[in-house]
Amino acid sequence: MKRLVILLTLSAILLPLAACGKKGSPTTPGPANKITFPRTYPAPD
Repeated sequence: MKRLVILLTLSAILLPLAACGKKGSPTTPGPANKITFPRTYPAPD
């Protein structure tokens, strides 16, 4: 009985956190010719 309570408590805490991320890979906003980052290091002169 104690294991069931612990399992339900952990499920109630962890399941909402699983839905926090966005789907797909991250993309930079804006048109491709205006994106300046990520830059290589060191910056060219």
